[in-house]
Amino acid sequence: MTASVIFSTYNSEDWLEKTIIGFSVQTFKYFEIIIADDGSREATKVLIDRLRSEISIPIIHVWHEDNGFQKSQILNKAIIASNSDYLIFTDGDCIPREDFVEVHLKYREEGYFLSGGYYKLPMDISKAITKEDIIYQRCFDLQWLKSIGLKTSFKNIKFITFGLLSKILNFITPTNASWNGHNASGWKKDLFAINGFNQEMQYGGQDRELGERLFNKGLKSKQIRYSAICVHLDHKRGYVNKETWEKNKAIREKTKNEKAVWTNYGIKHP
Repeated sequence: MTASVIFSTYNSEDWLEKTIIGFSVQTFKYFEIIIADDGSREATKVLIDRLRSEISIPIIHVWHEDNGFQKSQILNKAIIASNSDYLIFTDGDCIPREDFVEVHLKYREEGYFLSGGYYKLPMDISKAITKEDIIYQRCFDLQWLKSIGLKTSFKNIKFITFGLLSKILNFITPTNASWNGHNASGWKKDLFAINGFNQEMQYGGQDRELGERLFNKGLKSKQIRYSAICVHLDHKRGYVNKETWEKNKAIREKTKNEKAVWTNYGIKHP
């Protein structure tokens, strides 16, 4: 395997199917899909088993018991289950454009991780996208998206930038090239060197904290937000709460102040 694509899911079969279909039509084919399942119901397993027989990309389903929001923990288990040296991370509610994997592999480089973004779609368009719209890439066609209600925005430029223009926009964007869980990639050896995701952290900044430890280790980052394109399907976030945010903020501050590289609550833990 040249690469492993890792993304999390939790009881969201409709969005998960659209994500998997997106990876089934990639221009680059030599990768595996690893689904980091944070305790979904049986319906998710049934869906994955069906899709295994319908697409050519191998799928590994990593699951653990539902114990609240434990994304960091299940992502670490997915890292362990991977069979390649290069790992691409996204989410189970993000449809990748057909060149998504190809772009990540094109820009990978020793000593770096890659930082991409997403285009957030409203709920009505998220629901309207069909399997055929993904296979034929209509969901990345700006005129088609406008025809079903997408509003005018500067962000729409992501759908019409390729080649040199993408590189220019990657260079001039003021957005920090941080580790973004919905669109980032790096070498497995580097993630093992920092002990993966901090499992003390639930929703809110756990991806950024991992990236901050990679920076502390001496890695640099590359901006690919206008090259590696994916659309984010809308959903509710019932797992967000102030207490968790405050705890995660304190952990990130400690990582920053102590220039920490290693977490004791990661892939290897007491």
